[in-house]
Amino acid sequence: MFRRTATSAKERSFLHVIKLVSPFVMVVVLQATIAGFSLEVMSSVRAYVAGEAMWSRSQKNAVYVLNLYLHSGEASRFAQYQASLAVPIGDEYARWALERDPVDVETARIGLLQGGNHPDDVPGMIRLFRYFSGINFFQEAIREWAATDPMLLELGIFGEVIRSDLKDGPIRNAGRLQFLSSRLSELNEQFTGHAERFSTALGEGSRTIKVTLTCVNIVTAAALILLMIWHTRRLVLQRQAFEDALHAEKERLAFQASHDWLTGLTNRRAFEACLQGELDNNAAGSLGLILLDLDQFKNVNDSCGHLAGDRLLCQIAQLLQQDRRPRDLVARLGGDEFALILPQCAPYDAVDMTERLRRSLELFSFAWEDRCFAVTGSIGVTCITDRDITLEEAMRRADAACYRAKEKGRNRVQLDNGKADVVLVAARPREAARA
Repeated sequence: MFRRTATSAKERSFLHVIKLVSPFVMVVVLQATIAGFSLEVMSSVRAYVAGEAMWSRSQKNAVYVLNLYLHSGEASRFAQYQASLAVPIGDEYARWALERDPVDVETARIGLLQGGNHPDDVPGMIRLFRYFSGINFFQEAIREWAATDPMLLELGIFGEVIRSDLKDGPIRNAGRLQFLSSRLSELNEQFTGHAERFSTALGEGSRTIKVTLTCVNIVTAAALILLMIWHTRRLVLQRQAFEDALHAEKERLAFQASHDWLTGLTNRRAFEACLQGELDNNAAGSLGLILLDLDQFKNVNDSCGHLAGDRLLCQIAQLLQQDRRPRDLVARLGGDEFALILPQCAPYDAVDMTERLRRSLELFSFAWEDRCFAVTGSIGVTCITDRDITLEEAMRRADAACYRAKEKGRNRVQLDNGKADVVLVAARPREAARA
């Protein structure tokens, strides 16, 4: 059973950790994906720029060697011309394959490889063409690329025409030789213009993509930072809430440990600790200690039940707390026994306060359902000026005074002055008090 509980706790802890870190993981994965996507796009654009350079160089070289072949008639020059022309033709075939519906990926791959592109760049070039051909800069570059198709066709035809003219030996007609050479020069200039515009469009697009993807990465990084701040703040607030709840629980437990559960007054243990503290304070002056027992509590409990008795105790507790000084302490010691500590209270003030308390009890009437009970109290009070007295001695003196108040007829205050005899204070019948 213990092992299952421990395993379950570990699983909950693991799931809680996963829940905490999952937002960060998702944002990091998102940013890594965007970064990877950015590198892929930039690499593909770079591959097209490199391919354009090779394509442009090859077509210029094809024009150049074809012109040499025109004037020399060397077969090796024609082979060089064909090899150079194969590069832009391969790129042209690749573009045609990518413009088909459906796309012929394999033909496009073969064409790009024929165009001299690196095998590792080919997949990215195909994806860029397929999924980004609708972007303005790429559309413009493709238009410039497609505009060279008639020129490539013408250059290929020129090669065959020149080869045919050279079958019978060098061309003797100066006019034709001049025409063919001039046309090759014009084709070279047209190729160069389209190649430059193609390169310019890709360059502008590359810069635009770079700025866009940089902004996207900055936004995702900012989102990650904000998420971290929010998550950290939430954890701090949760921790603060937990600490507040823990503090409140500690205060509640401390209150329960030091207060009576029914009346909310200080309980006996806390009362004795407070009394000991007052006795230890030698500079505090005279100290009044009062013990009070209710005279009619048993009648209420027996005739009306414990619920009525509890209600009576709560009302008495409220009455005892009325008109108290800030440092005065009211406690319930148990049952119907209450106690008060009156710090820095002269004997005559303690007697006067105790008598007012007795009178308040005498005037108090407890109602329960259709019955009404008169409630009085037997009160013992002792005034302590000598702080060498022990807590047990102080309680014994106050308890003895309370006992004597009961013996002398209840509903009275009995003062213990620390001597063998006691003085009876303010013992009056209830009828006189109500007059």
